[in-house]
Amino acid sequence: MGVHPGMPGASTEGSATTARIASVDALRGLVMVLMLLDHLRETWFLHVPVADPVDARTTLPAVALARLVVSLCAPTFIALTGVAAYLFGTRHTLAETRAYLLKRGLVLMALEVLYLSELYWGVASPTLWLQVIWCIGVCMIVLAALVDLPCPVLLAVGLLIVCGHNLLDPIHIQPAQPFFAVWAMLHQRDVIALPFGLVAKTTYPVLPWIGVIVLGYAVGPWFLPGIKTRIRERRFLVLGCGMLVAFLVLRLAYGYGDKPWFVVEGDALRTTISFVSLTKYPPSLLFLLLTLGIGALLLVALERMRDAPVVAALAVFGGAPMFFYLLHLTILRLLYHGAAAIWGPTQGSVFGVGNYGWVLAWYVGLVVPLYWPTAWFSRFKAARRDIAWLKYL
Repeated sequence: MGVHPGMPGASTEGSATTARIASVDALRGLVMVLMLLDHLRETWFLHVPVADPVDARTTLPAVALARLVVSLCAPTFIALTGVAAYLFGTRHTLAETRAYLLKRGLVLMALEVLYLSELYWGVASPTLWLQVIWCIGVCMIVLAALVDLPCPVLLAVGLLIVCGHNLLDPIHIQPAQPFFAVWAMLHQRDVIALPFGLVAKTTYPVLPWIGVIVLGYAVGPWFLPGIKTRIRERRFLVLGCGMLVAFLVLRLAYGYGDKPWFVVEGDALRTTISFVSLTKYPPSLLFLLLTLGIGALLLVALERMRDAPVVAALAVFGGAPMFFYLLHLTILRLLYHGAAAIWGPTQGSVFGVGNYGWVLAWYVGLVVPLYWPTAWFSRFKAARRDIAWLKYL
């Protein structure tokens, strides 16, 4: 059983710490809290469709702004999953790391298909929504196959995928053609017919996200104890600013990486919405440059604020992300089905609120109550390391 290639030597200076990194947990917690806002919109405001990218001419500005903010969630979380995988490897052998990534990936995929699809869209639904949890599971399994490669090689692979996958956009395979299902899962958001009348919707084509998790893993060494905090902060500051500059240059030049933006005559706000409206399914290069660039700068800010109470509170959410994810989606579904049973459809065929302000009100009202069970589980998980399955939540 070999040693993980990222594992430092036996010396104290190079050994990885077993302590959690507060800024990483806080950033992960921040995106989990932001994710709640988007899921509340999908619960109470689903009757107002949100295109990908959002249509700057017609979308509600408040929805467009919220959509921009929550766009940070998936890229940041998946990149941090790569970082966490690297740090896990510094404390385990290569075989143990690979086995963990494989098993965790399979657990996530099973949760998406067996629990989240049914939970979120109704028990009788014939549709399996292969969304972000499925995507992360696939990414972890792919990463399991790559972890023995040197970090510079992984960095090159990740950059090649993230920067080059938009060249594949013109490739569109029809359902009757060979490899349709494979391509739909990799890069083409589509519907796959399954046996017994089921269908699978590939909401999160996984190829670009594989690049993101690989890049996260490749920068994992920046978090080793031998790297001083100010050096790590400087690296992420340069990285974040560089990504944002690259985004601005490509976007202003109507260049490669996403659909062009446009000017809405006489409406500066909607013109701005067009400029920052980017393709998430699958995530374009410009989408990833903007969101990961902001994520890198947020990491620096949280690192510098690590003694602040808000950072500690966010780290609680980030210390038990899967528990929080399952908890809040379950609660939202129970609330929705309860409201629908009492009041029936209020917006066409679904129950919903007529004003987006109510979505924001629900958000403010749920964040704090969700903190307490998440904090309890986080403490329980830390205290009961003897329960093996807890590490998969």
